[in-house]
Amino acid sequence: MPSADDERGHDIEAQKSLLKDTDADEHEMIEKNTAEPSAAATVAPAQDGAIKSSTGSSSRSFLIWTLVNTLATIGIVFTNKAIFDDPSLKKMQTSFAAFHFLCTTLTLFVISRPTFGFFVPRRAGFLEIAPLSFAMCLNVILPNLSLAYSSITFYQIARILLTPLVALINYAFYHVSIARNAALALIPVCFGVGIVSYYDTLPDPNKPTQVTTAAGVIFAFSGVVASSLYTVWIGTYHRKLNMSSMQLLFNQAPVSSFLLLYFIPFCDTFPTWSGVPINRYVLIILSGGFASLINLSQFFIIAGAGAVSSTVVGHAKTCSIVILGWMVSGRAVTDKSLLGILMAIGGIITYSYATLQARK
Repeated sequence: MPSADDERGHDIEAQKSLLKDTDADEHEMIEKNTAEPSAAATVAPAQDGAIKSSTGSSSRSFLIWTLVNTLATIGIVFTNKAIFDDPSLKKMQTSFAAFHFLCTTLTLFVISRPTFGFFVPRRAGFLEIAPLSFAMCLNVILPNLSLAYSSITFYQIARILLTPLVALINYAFYHVSIARNAALALIPVCFGVGIVSYYDTLPDPNKPTQVTTAAGVIFAFSGVVASSLYTVWIGTYHRKLNMSSMQLLFNQAPVSSFLLLYFIPFCDTFPTWSGVPINRYVLIILSGGFASLINLSQFFIIAGAGAVSSTVVGHAKTCSIVILGWMVSGRAVTDKSLLGILMAIGGIITYSYATLQARK
């Protein structure tokens, strides 16, 4: 499960052009890094202690961390899907989210130590950060429930709706508009997701159980709403607390894990642990490791990437997950969901291009 500042790992890269007013410091850093890097590569700590690349940052290092982030994102989606396919673990969503928040906290704690110095921790009060931490819980649990009750292809395509919904929220509540061409490109995105939703939930006589259920669709759309509100809301906290993304996440993650402890007894159904196969435990540990790698690699991607590079990375991950999910499902090329997939992905790529053009 990618953490919230990730899912962010899947989504936030595609939202950077939308959220240009939410974090002035990070936006300025992104704009500066669109310039051509010089030959001398150095990495310097910023005022908040986060490591940010100078104009001479190593392209090799950026490519390596991009590959790590991409593979970890793909790995976590397929690993989580394998975990949730086990009926005894499917109803442990709050425990699973708490485990990942704990992994995120430990990762951030280690890399914030002076030995590594990736960022300087800052503290926020419990009551001050609790509302955002609760939103972070919904931002993670609802998409995970969608993944548990739907196909990987539908899960990932539905996440694309985050872009038009964030744009709508920003326009309605913050009067932040986007370019006309970008707005028009979001129309086929919505239609494409609708087509996939329809055909993916139709009964398949060749499969004894339905891969994507009505519950999966409901959880998917609820998760998109929760993630959109969280994505917009987190910008307010960036300004309010004057923290970088990692400083904010370092405050959110432990509080989110703590809040979930109160819901676990009421929401989760625990299996007979002795009956859980060893390979499931291995998958759970792998999932936590992937989450840590996503958070760690995100530092270097944000530091070394311009707006174009970040967007390309996000779309590359989306396409990779959708293609691999399609291959794993064994679907034919004639499957009617393919039309919706092409519309959604084509629309979001067109949107990104139009947004970047408007910003030049």
